Amino acid sequence: MIIGIPKEIKNHEYRVGLTPGNVAEFVHHGHSVLVEHDAGDAIGFSNESYIEAGASIVDDPAQIYAKADMIIKVKEPQPNECKMLRKGQLLFTYLHLAPDPLQTKLLLESGCTAIAYEMVTDKNGRLPLLTPMSEVAGRLSVQAGAHCLEKAQGGSGVLLGGVPGVKSAKVVVIGGGVVGLNAIRMAIGMEAHVTVLDKSLDRLRELDDYFGPKLNCIYATKDNLEKYVQEADLVIGAVLVPGAAAPKLVTREMIKNMKKGSVVVDVAIDQGGCFETSRPTTHQNPTYVVDGVVHYCVANMPGAVARTSTVALNNATLPFALQLANKGYKKAIVENVHLEHGLSVHNGMLTSLPVAEALNIPYVNPLEALNSKGQAFVA
Repeated sequence: MIIGIPKEIKNHEYRVGLTPGNVAEFVHHGHSVLVEHDAGDAIGFSNESYIEAGASIVDDPAQIYAKADMIIKVKEPQPNECKMLRKGQLLFTYLHLAPDPLQTKLLLESGCTAIAYEMVTDKNGRLPLLTPMSEVAGRLSVQAGAHCLEKAQGGSGVLLGGVPGVKSAKVVVIGGGVVGLNAIRMAIGMEAHVTVLDKSLDRLRELDDYFGPKLNCIYATKDNLEKYVQEADLVIGAVLVPGAAAPKLVTREMIKNMKKGSVVVDVAIDQGGCFETSRPTTHQNPTYVVDGVVHYCVANMPGAVARTSTVALNNATLPFALQLANKGYKKAIVENVHLEHGLSVHNGMLTSLPVAEALNIPYVNPLEALNSKGQAFVA
């Protein structure tokens, strides 16, 4: 199989689909790898290192899309990339389709087969390809929030951990999953006063057992959300409904009642965001202000630490990507239910139920789609 690794083109996105080490794994299994010129150069993976691993360097990304059987990326394809995809070609990357009708439409029109990292599962029902980036984003969320609290960044001028004689800041984490856990760990490490809100009592018990009296564990009712968000210096949205649009848990009215100079960091922005006032931003222009509250809503947060993120992601994706390459995507998906869960688009058909429900597009069961001749997408 010919594997194509294009350079990421999203704003300030320096991650890359394969490291040189993982390229060597594909070559070892008898596959050819095409890597776009300087695809990983920004994070220390030179063209020479890819050549040494057995890859061929290609100057024009259009050549990669034209020749490759499987495209491995990090971020969702941008519109011009979608238009280079073709029927029978496999795309393996993060997609986040539920809040993105344009990308969904373009992928369906292309006729390609697309598997979303964020929907692939494991035997425990977890999301192993989303987890490493959730870990990074959770830790970064506190780092970014602490920076935004600085007066020069528009914040209230509060140091997250305070100093002797001065109280620490109040951090509220909405959601106790992977993102929330890592945000909590960082915030407690910086000596902030931390509260987590979650609807799962079992998860709250786990977090309470893990962090003890350092963490305030609160059941997430609307009343509790209003109370704790209003008092917070920093609120981190760490909510995930796999594949679906994030619920808008924090209303515009709650934002309005926060202290001026407070900060919200919406880690759920890839899935549409969990604050009513959220809209995607970039690393180039990461923040904006609504009702005196600083909003940090960067849609590719882990891209800020691109080298760490790339290696962590490659560690998780390699076994799945090799299965797809070694067996071909149809056999791999039929034999591995976890890859089946990730199948989002095939030959003009939408095969992800949460996305179909979010965008009101007809849904086709993944295995039925693989065994059919496809259908034309109707906008």
